[in-house]
Amino acid sequence: MVYSEGENNMRIRKNIPIHGFVAPGFEKVREEFVKNFTDRGEVGAAFSVYINNEPVVDLWGGYRDRKSCTEWETDTLVQVFSATKGFAALALSLAHSRGYIDYDEKVCTYWPEFAQNGKEKITVRQLLAHQAGLSTLDELKIEHIEDLDTSCLAHSLAARKPDWAVGKFHGYHAWTIGTLIAELIKRTDPKHRTLKDFFNEEIAEPLNAEFYIGLPADISKDRITTIEGINHPIQLLKGMTKLPPKMLLGFLNSKSLVARSLVDPKKFVANDNFNHRPILSIEFPSGNGVGQVRGMAKIYGAFASGAKILGLDSFTLNELRKGATPPIEGFYDHVNCINIAYSLGFWKHFSAMQFGQSESSFGHPGAGGSFCFADPDEGLGYAYAMNKHGFGMANEPRELALRNALYSCL
Repeated sequence: MVYSEGENNMRIRKNIPIHGFVAPGFEKVREEFVKNFTDRGEVGAAFSVYINNEPVVDLWGGYRDRKSCTEWETDTLVQVFSATKGFAALALSLAHSRGYIDYDEKVCTYWPEFAQNGKEKITVRQLLAHQAGLSTLDELKIEHIEDLDTSCLAHSLAARKPDWAVGKFHGYHAWTIGTLIAELIKRTDPKHRTLKDFFNEEIAEPLNAEFYIGLPADISKDRITTIEGINHPIQLLKGMTKLPPKMLLGFLNSKSLVARSLVDPKKFVANDNFNHRPILSIEFPSGNGVGQVRGMAKIYGAFASGAKILGLDSFTLNELRKGATPPIEGFYDHVNCINIAYSLGFWKHFSAMQFGQSESSFGHPGAGGSFCFADPDEGLGYAYAMNKHGFGMANEPRELALRNALYSCL
């Protein structure tokens, strides 16, 4: 393949380092990536796109750490928060493809302890669509960071009573869906591997793509980005105005479903914690994934193209491509307080959140603006991540500018 920029480096206004390439025809993507730094306040970021398992965009730039002016390198690893959930769901889809699990079977068939407190009829499909009523945190006894590990949190979730009638509506299981997926993999995998081992051995290693759910001890901290949250009061107030009004009201009421599902009294999921080893090292597939952005795009690109190297069955790919089926009360998410389409652990393209060419697309955003997805219509894998967080999750302006530019080039 001939690249328009080869591996050339260029320095842009403000002397911010930008590296990488775009294939011919994708020059507009590079332009928007540069504008993220010059016009939209980007500190450090990477953006990668694979089409039919070939890279067409691989850009990185800025600073891994603003204070030390340490540059974002070709092998820099970045934390992607809730985008981790999508990688956990990809692992479960591979388990489905191999016949380990049936999406329409009851969860307790594989995990008998899950049948406690009226959960015996919940199906895997309902669970993955955030319909199981297990989103709240106040009864989970999370006293230490280690309590977020699957080995601890799964026991608490198995004993929980659902907070709503299963299938009535859905609400984002922000802290818990990753653990539920991880426990299903461990229960159904013939080798009973943890999610982090299953993912590494069955997806990351075969694809030579670096992504971790539970950071290995031998990975140097010097490769990992320093996350910046929104700390300035004025910026915080401006960001809050972008939240749905019902969500804002929910945060003000400690007994609301919003607060009970999202508010972390111990502040374990505060941005700064993700700059340190304890929370990155455990298996917390709801939010502690770390990896190279090109590796993330390569993984989603493999699934978008059928993942033959992984042995993905066409029936499973068709399941992933299907549009979401809403619960009884429709697409309104009672935790995020907006309409969202969920299916098999992913966000899906639909009228209120469009990504990819059609409802065949599937993926997951992360707090602050990261986003990874597959577009099977184009055989496309997409990944963007940054270390300066925006407010909220979906359609962060820097990410959206890149996504719009990409699809205008196709």
